[in-house]
Amino acid sequence: MTTRGSADTPPVVDDTIAWQHVALEGGDVVPHVRVRYQLEGTINAARDNVVLVVHALTGTVQASTWWKGVIGEGAAIDPTKHAVLCANLLGGCDGTTGPRRDAPDALPPITTRDQAALLARLLDALDVEAPLLVCGGSLGGMVTLEFAASFPHRVRSAVCLAAPAVQTAQGLAWNALMRRAMELGGAREGLALARMIGMLSYRTPEALERRFGRTKDERGAFQVNAWLDAHGDRLVERFDAASYGALLDAMDGHDVGRGRGGVAAALAPVADRLIGVGIPGDQLYPDHAVREWADACGARYLDLPSVHGHDAFLLEVERVARIIHGALTGARAREHDVAWGAQP
Repeated sequence: MTTRGSADTPPVVDDTIAWQHVALEGGDVVPHVRVRYQLEGTINAARDNVVLVVHALTGTVQASTWWKGVIGEGAAIDPTKHAVLCANLLGGCDGTTGPRRDAPDALPPITTRDQAALLARLLDALDVEAPLLVCGGSLGGMVTLEFAASFPHRVRSAVCLAAPAVQTAQGLAWNALMRRAMELGGAREGLALARMIGMLSYRTPEALERRFGRTKDERGAFQVNAWLDAHGDRLVERFDAASYGALLDAMDGHDVGRGRGGVAAALAPVADRLIGVGIPGDQLYPDHAVREWADACGARYLDLPSVHGHDAFLLEVERVARIIHGALTGARAREHDVAWGAQP
């Protein structure tokens, strides 16, 4: 365990916790599972100020780094007030158990339900019954929905951004392209190409046109191509192809309604505390894929219009922060009303 911080900054704990004989949804039992997490801020005496942030496909435990503007002192999620918890998802390669290029069979197939269950175990280990908020986008939004459906009694508020309740045909298709790229190109070139393909699903044609058009760099290469190359190269330096594939597989198997009587029945118990955020123009998970499950279960739906497309949940930080702030305020208000005997 490492801890850092000072008198002027909230403490940051970076630790790994392990469990033995973890049963997965598919029936496999994993002999040993470790989960790396980072906790920024201090859990209060009531243990009711934890905000559980769930990362996306290639995210890390450093949530305040990749969600700067949403998390930070004075931001919606404030480590001086909240204890910000982010764990590397099961199957990841940021310190949590997952397959590796040199050990591809280190973990059996996993689901988003397995990932949510492990987050619940982590909360148990930290003696936190119910976070103030659970939130995430894309894969993180899928796991957020699974957490809400699996543990409705532990959800005080949840925000799911740019994620469907059931993996879509469009999502399956994009993932098939990325998976084939890795099969053909190998652990380095294939992963880089997969990332380049993924980036095209995360941004809109309009955003690429505005940013790059047909401009060229000093070598005469189109700048949009250099941008794609850079994203591919950077991911190869920090990610593992086998882990990437396992996470894609988890996304493809995602179905909140599986074994629960459908999506509406699965999410209805938590609908009054659940917000779905859709992004018009999202090429990976169009806004209607979010609106459908929100309407089906009676959850609140919000639009996040943006030229950026899918990545708007990471890039439109001011508007995302307002949504998150509203969810946090709503959670506290509901609990205040209940405590004082008013109707929630």
